[in-house]
Amino acid sequence: MSGLTVFTSNRLEILVEQLARKIREPLSSPFDKDIIVVQSNGMARWVSMELARINNIFANCEFPFPDTFLNYLCERLTPDVTHPTYFEPEVLTFSIMKYLPICNKRPGYEAVKNYLSDDNTQMKLLQLAEKIADVFDHYLVFRPEMIFEWENGTIRGDEDLAWQADLWREIVTGSQQLHRAQIQRNLMEKIDSNEMVTQHLPDRISAFGISHLPHFHLQILERLSAHVQVNLFLMNPCKEYWGDLVTHREAKHIKKVYQHKDVHPGDLHLEKGNSLIESMGILGRDFFDMVHGMNCELLE
Repeated sequence: MSGLTVFTSNRLEILVEQLARKIREPLSSPFDKDIIVVQSNGMARWVSMELARINNIFANCEFPFPDTFLNYLCERLTPDVTHPTYFEPEVLTFSIMKYLPICNKRPGYEAVKNYLSDDNTQMKLLQLAEKIADVFDHYLVFRPEMIFEWENGTIRGDEDLAWQADLWREIVTGSQQLHRAQIQRNLMEKIDSNEMVTQHLPDRISAFGISHLPHFHLQILERLSAHVQVNLFLMNPCKEYWGDLVTHREAKHIKKVYQHKDVHPGDLHLEKGNSLIESMGILGRDFFDMVHGMNCELLE
């Protein structure tokens, strides 16, 4: 049975009991493995021991990390695409070291050129290339659409991104490999195509105790749920919806934006809640806001 179900609780013990009930439901084949996506080896060990305690037995399960799970899907659904080693941060660093001295002669690279002006040993070049490679890697995961815009020649208004976009195009032009964002786009298109996708997928996919996932990972899980059963077991510190809470700093900024406009502060609906959630839960707030935007069944 396909579909996406999200279980939430503020206690892992409750979530693992809900997972145990799901695991009791047999898969179509006794040789199939249950896939439970986790974020650490410690969580995998704890979940396996708890499932064995609750159900008296537990076996034939895999605990991949989120990126490992994506690689698993790529191997099954797009086997003709190889892993993009060229765009791994460790390899990308040396590509940046190759192209950056060439590119920094162009307009827009003034800050980079000034920084490297006294770099006689190329130590600064290496350190800067490592930082840029790490930033590009984050862009591929969290801002793939911006990467595609760069490759199409579109540059957003931020001047700091102009030279980055130019450097990225230079690097991509010199490569024959697909980067992670392109592979992920191809994967989504493959899942949506309905071309015998189900036979390459497990019957059931679960994600347990994950505090945050990039938007792309959630998109993949939502698309998979059209073909197989997908269950998310997420820690949630608040029973009520808290995606519209704002921190004191955010409220101050919003009020400043509207201070010269004919808007009463009460009309801004700046929701206040638990101070700890407001100050420390920004990442979780954005994550659950994305989860609530998915086509899923929410259970507490």
